[in-house]
Amino acid sequence: MFTYTPLTLHLRNPFRLSYGTSDTRQVYWIRFAGDEGWGEAAIPPYYGVNPAAMTAYWDAAAQSARPLPEDPDDIAAWLPADGPAPARCALDLALHDRLGRNLGQPLHSLLGLPQPRPLSTSFTIAIDTPEEMARMAAEVAPFPVIKLKLGGEGDDEARIAAVRTARPEARLRLDANAGWSFEEARAYLRRLERYDLELVEQPLAKDRIGEMGRLQAETGIPIVADESVQSLADIEQLAQAGVRGVNLKLMKLGGLAAGLACLRRAHALGLRIMLGCMIETSIGTTAMAHLSGLAEWVDLDAPMLVRNDPFDGLTYDNFARIQVPERPGIGAVLKEKA
Repeated sequence: MFTYTPLTLHLRNPFRLSYGTSDTRQVYWIRFAGDEGWGEAAIPPYYGVNPAAMTAYWDAAAQSARPLPEDPDDIAAWLPADGPAPARCALDLALHDRLGRNLGQPLHSLLGLPQPRPLSTSFTIAIDTPEEMARMAAEVAPFPVIKLKLGGEGDDEARIAAVRTARPEARLRLDANAGWSFEEARAYLRRLERYDLELVEQPLAKDRIGEMGRLQAETGIPIVADESVQSLADIEQLAQAGVRGVNLKLMKLGGLAAGLACLRRAHALGLRIMLGCMIETSIGTTAMAHLSGLAEWVDLDAPMLVRNDPFDGLTYDNFARIQVPERPGIGAVLKEKA
């Protein structure tokens, strides 16, 4: 029915976050027989997902005698519900891709979504010295949106100040990856408004939803939850706490079916929407880019951060604006056949 293949992605630069440093990430490529549909599973090590649990999920699903779904609305019910989110995501993507290819429709049309918008993605700069982060920001001067990873040892404000000096015109987003304590975040936010920030992502640990709401009440900078958003119930809690935005990622939510349910509920609750990704290939990021007609912000730069993405999918212009391919399904193909 389908196979899965591990791929090791090599990053262009070592990726240092509050959780640690890495220069590679492992993902899985899911392929239905005859290349009818492709999917991807990608999850950072700090999410604690056991790769053996993912492969066991796929092995069990491959034994299913049920016919494959022929309508997008039936995909969620077809997927076994008890596996890790990235494993479910990979099959969800492959099933959607299969339907789009068979019907000759791009993913957004298959799902009845608005035309994707050519939004500029943020370009991520990992934790480093203030000088090196400023150098990297200047190196991508045409890109209008910069996302700074913070929460490392040393003075995060010095990193922000250096980048702001190097790129006074840039839209700056901060991502602490749950690396600050409440008191650290509170102290930082009192000082950071001077840097004209677009948002601050996940300042606290994922279970500190109430405290993130308290931070939001004290600042005009939007607080955007990332690691705290892993289910529809989390959307409800974040809205109730008063957090202003959510970063939705297919890999942590379990695919397009679950992701769209969360997106629509977040919209209904008045939350601002960012579409994000893990370090993944152009399969996963292109799938998410098809949803950009429903979002305010996009953070879909993973293919720009990876040296050996084997796929051709979404593209970027000189200003990091995303464009989805005019191909059926997700639209990802092997680069050698692009």
